[in-house]
Amino acid sequence: MPGQPTSVLFACTFNTVRSPMAEGILKWLHGEHIYVDSVGVRAGELNGFMVEVMGEVDIDLSAHQTKTFQVLNDTSFDLVVSLSPEAQHSAVELTRWMACEVEYWPTINPEIFSGTRDQLIEQYRGLRDELIERVANRFSA
Repeated sequence: MPGQPTSVLFACTFNTVRSPMAEGILKWLHGEHIYVDSVGVRAGELNGFMVEVMGEVDIDLSAHQTKTFQVLNDTSFDLVVSLSPEAQHSAVELTRWMACEVEYWPTINPEIFSGTRDQLIEQYRGLRDELIERVANRFSA
């Protein structure tokens, strides 16, 4: 995969929905060629709806451990993709001491919606499908 980053960090606000989804998708597509991780600005609890809709496409995120920027084991990434405004600020801060590219992919947090279980699941599926398309297009061979 010439021209592609060899290490990518996805970041969102809590590392419970958007960034783990993106991490799982990129690992699913190119995990043998790209090191992938994800973080949140603040700590959060893993979201069950996220785990469920990712399982529908055979990406198991049930064992995902949420983490913050402060506890990253590896801080040498070629690319940081932020998925929320708050994460964008933290990603830009990383560039003060780490040479990396930063991309901002604004995404809706499905946790802000209310409704029936089926309506909520549809919000998570929409995000999943959007991220699959975006990750596939950005990291195509």
